[in-house]
Amino acid sequence: MSRKVHRTEVCADCSAPDPGWTSINRGVLICDECCSVHRSLGRHISIVKHLRHSGWPPALLQMVQTLASNGANSIWEHSLLDPAQVQSGRRKPNPQDKVHPTKSEFIRAKYQMLSFVHKLPCRDDDGVTTKDLSKQLHSSVRTGSLETCLRLLSLGAQANFFHPEKGTTPLHVAAKAGQVLQAELLVVYGADPGAPDINGRTPMDYARQAGQVELAERLVECQYELTDRLAFYLCGRRPDHKNGHYIIPQMADRARPKCPTQSLDLSELAKAAKKKLQALNNRLFEELAMDVYDEVDRRENDAVWLTTQNHSTLVTERSAVPFLPVNPEYSATRNQGRQKLARFNAREFATLIIDILSDAKRRQQGKGLSSPTDSSLDLGADDDQHDYDSVASDEDTDSELTTQNNNNTQRNNRAKSMDS
Repeated sequence: MSRKVHRTEVCADCSAPDPGWTSINRGVLICDECCSVHRSLGRHISIVKHLRHSGWPPALLQMVQTLASNGANSIWEHSLLDPAQVQSGRRKPNPQDKVHPTKSEFIRAKYQMLSFVHKLPCRDDDGVTTKDLSKQLHSSVRTGSLETCLRLLSLGAQANFFHPEKGTTPLHVAAKAGQVLQAELLVVYGADPGAPDINGRTPMDYARQAGQVELAERLVECQYELTDRLAFYLCGRRPDHKNGHYIIPQMADRARPKCPTQSLDLSELAKAAKKKLQALNNRLFEELAMDVYDEVDRRENDAVWLTTQNHSTLVTERSAVPFLPVNPEYSATRNQGRQKLARFNAREFATLIIDILSDAKRRQQGKGLSSPTDSSLDLGADDDQHDYDSVASDEDTDSELTTQNNNNTQRNNRAKSMDS
């Protein structure tokens, strides 16, 4: 979707003019150089997207624009507004500063360490603080004040908080009030469009009952965002969610238009990997699907990056993100598997995506992959016999897989990592 950038807009991190990228979950606009640092942090820190060369759901783009124009950056730079910070020598970079180390160190401090975010008064019980913030979020989403809700989320409010007295989540409240942009922000921060209230009704039900038809349809799209994007990556189409929730792309040798020219990988290794994928329990399968989604995002941003860079400079070479950055919330095994996805060529990666889409449809039977912690779909697969890395790499030997599968500590860590 095209977009005209106002001349007054500058990069949130270095004040360079005419920023071309945005960090969706931070609600800020960023320049190419600062974007290269954001990408190296990983999607768990900053979800980046190009303003003009990436596909945008209109409401999501409007949400980002609204946050950026209403001072969302002051949330992440709160303490820098204190004159004492300037006197101490702490300042944000200029456009002329070097990416490394000046801009990269500042960006890491700002978004990864949250060094400049307003700190709440210390309390003995951190759980009470989070609960209070989440209750405030629950009330605030009925209004149009996006920056207030982003501030609460930055301080630790939970997007999926279930209000014990009200029996609803913040997304239920936003849907009932018809707050489209609030719903977009909540979903970006992990709110589940399919979460039931105390009576079993979802935010989509609330939107329909309030006559918010477009919002209800958008929430359905959000619920199936993972599988929709995998399908779109291969064949440029998404399901309409009225006649079905899944598109299983066929490869070009079966005369499917707009699909990759490579034929399906039918090697013995690929067949064995597919069998292992089908045998994974739902939790590990969902982990794999989310990791492949992140790899799709990395590859798409790479393509946009190469399209938009001035190749007479060395920006592209020094700013490459060759594989998915490490997420400290995940186990070492899962992070290794995520990085190995970058080694898949186009044919192998397309084969993996089609296998995931096919198996997602088989497992879910109409229910999306929006809730990573949903264990109600478990098909009874034994955790002790299957490991994420057995699917992530074709190069592991059976003996290596046996050793990994017996590592109960790593498996438990993977389960805990899904709570993030």
